[in-house]
Amino acid sequence: MAWDFETEPEFQRKLDWIDRFVTEEVEPLDLVFRGPSDPFDPARRGPAHAMAPLKRIVQAEGLWACHLGAELGGKGFGQVKLGLMNEILGRSRFAPTVFGCQAPDTGNAEILARFGTPAQKKRYLEPLLAGEIASCYSMTEPQAGADPAEFTCRAELLGDEWVIHGEKWFASHADFSRFLLVVVVTDPSVPIHQGASILLVDRDAPGLEIVRNVASGLREEIGRGVHGYLRFAGCRVPKENILGRPGQGFEVAQSRLGGGRIHHAMRTVGQLKRALDMTCERALSRRTKGELLAAKQLTQEKIADSWIQITQFRLHVLYAAWLIDKHQSYSREVRREIAAVKAAMPAVLRDVVYRALHLHGSLGMSNETPLMALWQLVPEMGIVDGPTEVHKVTVAKEVLREREASPGLWPTYHLPERVAAAERRLAASLELELGNL
Repeated sequence: MAWDFETEPEFQRKLDWIDRFVTEEVEPLDLVFRGPSDPFDPARRGPAHAMAPLKRIVQAEGLWACHLGAELGGKGFGQVKLGLMNEILGRSRFAPTVFGCQAPDTGNAEILARFGTPAQKKRYLEPLLAGEIASCYSMTEPQAGADPAEFTCRAELLGDEWVIHGEKWFASHADFSRFLLVVVVTDPSVPIHQGASILLVDRDAPGLEIVRNVASGLREEIGRGVHGYLRFAGCRVPKENILGRPGQGFEVAQSRLGGGRIHHAMRTVGQLKRALDMTCERALSRRTKGELLAAKQLTQEKIADSWIQITQFRLHVLYAAWLIDKHQSYSREVRREIAAVKAAMPAVLRDVVYRALHLHGSLGMSNETPLMALWQLVPEMGIVDGPTEVHKVTVAKEVLREREASPGLWPTYHLPERVAAAERRLAASLELELGNL
C-alpha cells in the first residue's frame, strides 16, 4: 500500500529555492509594473527587460516550463510537483511568466504539441515556448457565455480557406497575441460536441476586429483591459490551420481545459496562504480594547476557520493532481475531482479573503494592501474555465452514476424493514436473550 504525504528532499530543496527566488526577485516586479498586460505581453519593454535575466536564472536551474516534456524543453513534471510549485508561483502575477508556465499560453502550447502539424509547431509553438510571443484561446461568446450549445460563430470551408463569421467574448490577450485558437462551429447539422472545431488564426488576419478590450473588475478604465471582444467578418484562414480533424474541437479543447482548471486551483492555494499570512501578521500587530487582536477568541476563530479551509482545499487539489499523474488521462474519476476543486475554489477564496479584509478594517478596504485585488478574484474564479454551477453539475452526475435507486417502495435505509430483516437473521440470538428476561 502506497500512501505518502511527504515531498522528497531533493524536490523540497527546489521548492525552497523557488520560494526565496519569487520572494526576493519576482514579487518586486508586481509592485512596479502594474499594467494588466505587463506580465504577459512580450512587447512591454520595461517588464520584458526586468524579466529577461530572471528567466535565464530559472532556465539555468532547470525549472523553465516544467509542465512540458523533455522533447519540448521542459522537465515533464507531474501534476503533484506542478501543484507544489504553483502554490508558490500563485503569489505573484509575474512568477508564472518568469517560470514559463503562464496562462493561457501553457494550455495553448499543450494543444499545439499534441495536435499541431510540424509546420504549425515551427511557426507558433517554438516561439511560444521560448517566451517570444503570446497567444490567445477564444471560446466564449457574448450571447452564449461558456455554453457551446449556444455558439453561433461559424466557419465554412470555401476552397482552400476557412471563412469565419461571428463574435467572441473575453478572449484574453487577443490584442497582443501572435495567434489565436478559436473555437468555431463547422457543422451546425450535428450536436455541438461533434460539430465544433478549433482554428489557428493569426492576429493580423483580414476580417478579425477587436471591438474593444475589457478589464476584469475595476482595475482599469473601459477599453484598457486584456480580454478582447472580437468580431470575425469574413475572416479567412488557410484550410490547413485546423487543429485535429473537423468536428474534433471538443477533444482538442479538453487537452487544455483540465490542466488549466487544476492549475488555477494550484495558484489559488498560494493566494489563500498569502491572505492568511496577512491575517496573522495583522492580528499579532494590532491592539484594541487593551489587547492584541490575536488574543481575542473571535479573531482566533477566523484564523482557525481559514487555516482549516485552506488545508482541506490544498489536500483536495493535490489529490486531484495525484489522480491525473496516476491515470495519465482525464478519466471520469479525474474529471470529477477537477470539477470539484474548481467548484470549491471561489467559496474558499471568498471566505478566507473576506476574513482578512474584515480584520484589517478600513486598511483592508483601501488600495494600500493586496487584499482588495484578491477580493476581486473571487467572482473571476467562479467564472473562468466554466462557471461554478457547471462544475457542480459534473460532480453531481458522477456521484449519482455510482449510486442506485431503491428497488422497492421504501428506501434501503428504512428502519422498520431493516429492523425486521435483522430480527429474522438474529432470531436464535433473540430467543436466548428473551429467555434470560
